[in-house]
Amino acid sequence: MTAMFRVLQAVFVAALLSACVAKGDPSKPIPIATVPATSGKADRLVVVLPGRADDLRRLQDSGVADSIHQAWPGADVVFAELTLDFYREGDALKRLRTEVIEPLRARGYREVWMAGASMGGMGTLMYDAQFPGELDGMILLAPYLGDFDLLLEIDKAGGVRQWNGGAPQGFTEQSWQRDVWRYIKQLADDPVRSQRIWLAYGDEDRLRKAMPLFVPALHAKQVFVRDGGHTWSVWTPATLDVLRAIDAQRSSAQAASVGKRDNASSGTTSAKRADTRSP
Repeated sequence: MTAMFRVLQAVFVAALLSACVAKGDPSKPIPIATVPATSGKADRLVVVLPGRADDLRRLQDSGVADSIHQAWPGADVVFAELTLDFYREGDALKRLRTEVIEPLRARGYREVWMAGASMGGMGTLMYDAQFPGELDGMILLAPYLGDFDLLLEIDKAGGVRQWNGGAPQGFTEQSWQRDVWRYIKQLADDPVRSQRIWLAYGDEDRLRKAMPLFVPALHAKQVFVRDGGHTWSVWTPATLDVLRAIDAQRSSAQAASVGKRDNASSGTTSAKRADTRSP
């Protein structure tokens, strides 16, 4: 992969620097917009974080709320306008928790999920790293995974499992990218924790070349590659695919669990019958 990364460097950096950036005002509360559940009382919450160029209007126009409701009609969708200006202040994820997640969680949702595109995918990973166990699941849409030099360092080490990231540094301004990858390294060694993470990206996405470093930390069946680039026209239908796969996986697990209970019950009944026939 090292040669591939060298070829990619100029395009990768230029694409990020040239991308338009949505503005925000960190002196005010994080703006949110809610798209209520379309069926019954909401029992799930899906908080969606924006990409670098997304404001609330772009998130609403993306159609991702419709995709979520097609699969999960009983979910409230909340867009949180956590723009780059909030991240630059250094406390974006703590504010997201205090201003958005905790007040919403108090409504009594059965599950709380977070989805993020590009910069928002990175933010979703950072949230789970800093507040482990609070999210029931994450959907990462072509997440930004750090600067080229760090990705090259991990690649040269032979991948995230072999990479020596050192001790966590508390997500400081200087350490946050490395801290994210330290967290990803933990995921690679903890398949139960990584079971909550689903990844989707386009085969022409400008960030796709970084994904082979991330994918080994995830479950292969929870990685979706679709046609297209770094855009909501890819991420919106991919989100629907992911949610349907989540439901299918759960249905399969529940059926297997019921089968085990039935077999256990049948075995117990047979044993009792055998005892009854014994002299």
